[in-house]
Amino acid sequence: MTTLKRIWFDLNPQAAEAWQTLLVDAGLTPDRQVDYTVGIFEGDDLLATGSLSGNIIKEVAISPTAQHENLLAQIIQALLDRLDDEAITHSFVYTKPSTLKFFQSLGFKQLAATGSVVLLERGYPNFADYTKLLEESRQSGKPVAAIVMNANPVTRGHAYLIEQAAKNNAVVYVFVLSAERSMFTATERLALVKKVAARWPNVVVLPTQDYMVSSTTFPSYFLKDRADAAIATAQAGLDAALFKQRIAPILGITRRYVGEEPLSPVTAIYNQQLAATFADDIELIVVPRLTIGGSVVSATRVRAAIKQHDWATVEQMVYPEVYTEIKERSTHEN
Repeated sequence: MTTLKRIWFDLNPQAAEAWQTLLVDAGLTPDRQVDYTVGIFEGDDLLATGSLSGNIIKEVAISPTAQHENLLAQIIQALLDRLDDEAITHSFVYTKPSTLKFFQSLGFKQLAATGSVVLLERGYPNFADYTKLLEESRQSGKPVAAIVMNANPVTRGHAYLIEQAAKNNAVVYVFVLSAERSMFTATERLALVKKVAARWPNVVVLPTQDYMVSSTTFPSYFLKDRADAAIATAQAGLDAALFKQRIAPILGITRRYVGEEPLSPVTAIYNQQLAATFADDIELIVVPRLTIGGSVVSATRVRAAIKQHDWATVEQMVYPEVYTEIKERSTHEN
């Protein structure tokens, strides 16, 4: 007789070890960046498992000895029920190409795929809604470039990257991350980038929503030095594939600008995966980082200066309108 129950990694080390073994046997990389995990047990033997990370279904595996049973459907239904209980109407799943049709039968729609993994979504708002936003924002002219940035906060370095793209392209789309995992909120970051980008009339600023460097497509990005390199590489490849396969064609993007990355291993991995995925279809242009007074301008340095109330450094590294916003924000918080 089988039993479906929640797996608590910290409270049940034996089950956690069985979970890890099952994932490895299934050819998956165990990733504990999850909020909720269930398993189907027969006695103490773990036959199937699946997890949620926010609204993302991941780490789904079935024991080779139980493939003939309907365990996959039970696991997915348990996870969907959990999402329903939390009133989450939009969900994603990472899966192998071999199980694509199963998830499509449950109403999931494919977003992007690499050779080893497929990303699908279900519910609303969805990529069709995001497509409408992109189409409404589309500008005429060629060549067309794109930049994706967190801008936490937007610095003179970000502005320099935008400027280089604006000089050499008819249209530049600057996508600002929508994930709420930064010192500055998504709304604040988007507004500040729009203020800075207003200097260049051929620049359009847009949110990424769930579809670029997000908690869905590339959660390792936000872990920085704590990210697992193998997991980050797989996620970066999928994020790049989604951009190439679904987003770039809508806007006619043929170039992607990124800043040179000497400091962050995860961002360096991302740049490598962009280059490998884009190949000859989208030109990846790496721009050397802006330096002021012999030091690289970075949002990391600005955030550190804000925490230390080193306003001279902040003022040096951001534009005046951004500096004013940051000072006002700091005053209100104190």
